[in-house]
Amino acid sequence: MPQTSITISTRGQGLYEFTDEVAAFVRANTDREGLLTVFVRHTSCSLLIQENADPDVKRDLDAFFRRLVPPSSDPTMSWVVHTQEGPDDMPAHIKAALTSVSLSIPVARGRMVLGTWQGIYLFEHRDRPHRREIVLHLGA
Repeated sequence: MPQTSITISTRGQGLYEFTDEVAAFVRANTDREGLLTVFVRHTSCSLLIQENADPDVKRDLDAFFRRLVPPSSDPTMSWVVHTQEGPDDMPAHIKAALTSVSLSIPVARGRMVLGTWQGIYLFEHRDRPHRREIVLHLGA
């Protein structure tokens, strides 16, 4: 069963689409039905399937999560204990817990069965740039 890893470089918090890279992996490895698993090997970012037509969706989602879980330096987050890695670290773990670190996507005739406006995103929750490893696994 085919498996590979890809690396996404981030520039800080936000959504980074990588649908094309995943589609290329699927095309290169099957012309049949199956199930694709997409898994991110980190605890302070996550994965989303989301609209990829209007960039305002990305901006609004990012703004919502920043309001929902502000940095631990914000007075509303004074209850946070884990602060050694910076004010964005524990909030990043909370955001990752609210979203997903893996996705399952059906494959038919060698193509992902995504909706017309759906794209696959890495959702970076940390302020600093990171290199995020994502594992792609195609099963029967």
